[in-house]
Amino acid sequence: MTSRLRAFARLVTVVAVVTAYVALHLAITAATDLRARDRFRDAPTRAAAFTLALDRYADGDVSARAEIGAGDAWFEGHAPPGESRSAVSSATGDARAGRVSRARERIAGLAARVEREQAGLDRDVDSSSTAALCWAASAVALLVPALWLRRRRRSGVAEIVEVVGRFAPRQPWWRRPVFLTANSVGYGLFAAGFFAVNTAQRPNLDMSLAAQVLLVPCGLAALGAAVLILRYTRPRSARGAAQALLADGREPVLYLRSFADDDTAAQVDDGAPVSIHSREEQLAGALGAFGPVIAVGRPEEPLPRLGAARCYLPHDDWQPAVLRLMGLSQLIVLRLGLSEGLWWEIEQARATQPPRKLVLLALDGLPGVARRLDALLPAPTRLDEVTAGDPSASAVITFDSEWTPHVHLVGPAHGAKTPRGVLARRLVRAKEATRAWVIMYTPTHHVARAMKAALAAVGVRKRTLAWRAHLATQTSLWKGMLLVTSLGLLGWLLFRGLQLFGL
Repeated sequence: MTSRLRAFARLVTVVAVVTAYVALHLAITAATDLRARDRFRDAPTRAAAFTLALDRYADGDVSARAEIGAGDAWFEGHAPPGESRSAVSSATGDARAGRVSRARERIAGLAARVEREQAGLDRDVDSSSTAALCWAASAVALLVPALWLRRRRRSGVAEIVEVVGRFAPRQPWWRRPVFLTANSVGYGLFAAGFFAVNTAQRPNLDMSLAAQVLLVPCGLAALGAAVLILRYTRPRSARGAAQALLADGREPVLYLRSFADDDTAAQVDDGAPVSIHSREEQLAGALGAFGPVIAVGRPEEPLPRLGAARCYLPHDDWQPAVLRLMGLSQLIVLRLGLSEGLWWEIEQARATQPPRKLVLLALDGLPGVARRLDALLPAPTRLDEVTAGDPSASAVITFDSEWTPHVHLVGPAHGAKTPRGVLARRLVRAKEATRAWVIMYTPTHHVARAMKAALAAVGVRKRTLAWRAHLATQTSLWKGMLLVTSLGLLGWLLFRGLQLFGL
């Protein structure tokens, strides 16, 4: 129900934003039409004066030539594109060329033309004003349920927000807005650099060789600058757990792990071109199918790690808060490790939480973990047997209602081609030589795929779990595209607004 409420709230919000944008665009159009009508208000008087000046010029009054020119200039600057402006301009040209009789023929019925154009401007103003008012009323009408739905979503996580926000470190009010602005610059440069490099590499591109040669280094420079900016600004603009919960509104996914594993989770998987998103960010992106992912941060860390939104607990009183977070979360994802605090969390999750709520990640092949885990569970996982004694194997473990474990190995999708050739053989030898390479060689989307299968085995199904992890590697590109599009739309409105004031 919460997921449906969130989806409906987001839909209403998006429709309200689009409606407000259209209403603003139509309001500028209505203001432009109103300004054009007001500028053309004196047209009947000006048309009569122009006709009279032309008659005087036909009778030999040379001084009327200046009045003809002034009348032409007024219609050129104040009349809408149409018959009256064209007739006055042509008549002025004929008069200056000495074709006075032809000029008088051109402005025959000028008063009637002006009257028709004024009536047309009145209709344009009425039409655009009515449309702008209708869209503005629709935007306001949608804003009310959008705000109500937002408040209702937030009320559903009020209790857990109170828990995670109790010990939140205080930050200057300006910090996040400033670094979010810098983030926007980075995402824009990322999108621009990516498309510049891709455009230059197209074989059938109608572009000179010099332009292509110039486009590649410019695109690479933009990508490099974007990566540097984003690596510096993203941790400083990251949401805390309370902010993430309020923004999402769903019950969270609690991610528990040993602090010693944070450095490994902060690394970036190979395989995604120009990716800056860590394994934990990809894992959090996959688990976002259930809800916002929160984790307890290391108390002394100067900046929060990217991925799960951090909350911070005191050294001497963290256990009651973790127990309460377990009870308030819809899913507990626990990465197996060696710390004693982590094993206490496993014991408490086993003793206090429903079986289907717990997901265990055995990602590092740590020695002794399988035996210690089997000692805590009513039914053994036999993880060592499932992995065939391979110390580098990774697995995902879930439990059914009877605490029967379901173990799913982490690996490529069924039917994926095995890499061949000299490079592949060297990688296999490296895999056998060092376990550190194995961690790098297991992409996070493989973990997400195994997690999807493990959860499905106990009746928990999320179709988007696997592809969300892969999509998380392209977040910078999508955010950059969205930013550029939004800035383009806002820039168009600003341009029209400046035109309205004659700037």
